Amino acid sequence: MISMLKPSRSTWNHFKALPILGLIGFTLASPAVAQEKLMRTLTVTGRGFEEIPTTLTQVRLGVEVQGKTANEAQQAVARRSTSVVTLLKSRNVDKLETTGINLNPVYRYDNNTQTLVGYNATNSVSFRLPTEKAGTILDDAVSAGATRIEGVNFIATDEAIAAAQKQALRKATQDAQSQADSVLSALNFTRKEVVSIQINGAFAPQPRPVEYGDFAARSVASKAPSPVIGGDQRVEGSVTLQISY
Repeated sequence: MISMLKPSRSTWNHFKALPILGLIGFTLASPAVAQEKLMRTLTVTGRGFEEIPTTLTQVRLGVEVQGKTANEAQQAVARRSTSVVTLLKSRNVDKLETTGINLNPVYRYDNNTQTLVGYNATNSVSFRLPTEKAGTILDDAVSAGATRIEGVNFIATDEAIAAAQKQALRKATQDAQSQADSVLSALNFTRKEVVSIQINGAFAPQPRPVEYGDFAARSVASKAPSPVIGGDQRVEGSVTLQISY
């Protein structure tokens, strides 16, 4: 025979209290979780710079010719441009390419009257070469038919820039840590660990073009090559660190 026993009032109250005790236990553990979420951090951005010598010269040369007809101007600029390109190829310049070809009418204005007087044709090329050879080649290009220079930039090699970028990032990281130490020390805090790292980049700004004057006005009879002297190129790096304390 199976008998059914009815639980006493005290036993029943004990069972009802169990979920409440569990809830109380969870509540007592929550301050530790909240403390972890309130971890203090400092965010600081550091910058680093690396100076490297420029060993290459980036040049843009132009040939400009005027003619009475469009065909005459175009044929003349083509002949002179071919002569310049042939010279540059014989000197084994790097990254030689055409950067512009233009043909435009030229007008004269008299008493509000427009009169076509001819055509102006231009052809431009760019190339790269070692800086120590730049002066001689530029003068020879004038003799071959170049009439103007459109830009001269001094740059470092790709390998030198890549190595300088790594050094700039290293210096930027050290700068960020130094800034953090200065701030935390003033507040009597101690730097602990790096929580996150953000590399903002390392780049070499475009070098400022060098003014070289009017090639057409130079005397090609001069035996001394034009002096071309490069300088330094700055590579910049930036790193942002989030540091706990």
